[in-house]
Amino acid sequence: MPNLDLGRRGEERALRWLKSQGYRIVARNWRWRGGEVDLIARDGDYLVFIEVKTRTDEGFGRPEEALTPAKRERLIRAARHYVATYRPELELRFDVVAIEGEEIRLYRDAFQVEE
Repeated sequence: MPNLDLGRRGEERALRWLKSQGYRIVARNWRWRGGEVDLIARDGDYLVFIEVKTRTDEGFGRPEEALTPAKRERLIRAARHYVATYRPELELRFDVVAIEGEEIRLYRDAFQVEE
């Protein structure tokens, strides 16, 4: 359970920080049968699907390194399902927020969807 608590605290920090950067949060922990998106937000003309990765230190590697190809694929599938359901008229983007100790790093447009 400590990892779940750490993840929740990290998502809460990321949410507050993203709001301070001008992101407008649309959904939090949006789920469908194939996966979950930590945060979905508006950033200008973009609908952004955001993965939050939190670590207390580098003992298990940097947080952004935990976004494996399989996790990225689940995030893409969840985003496709969200778009099919809600049909937003916005460009799509995938961001990653890495939280390590007190540091927050944002990777805008962290990866592209291969068609």
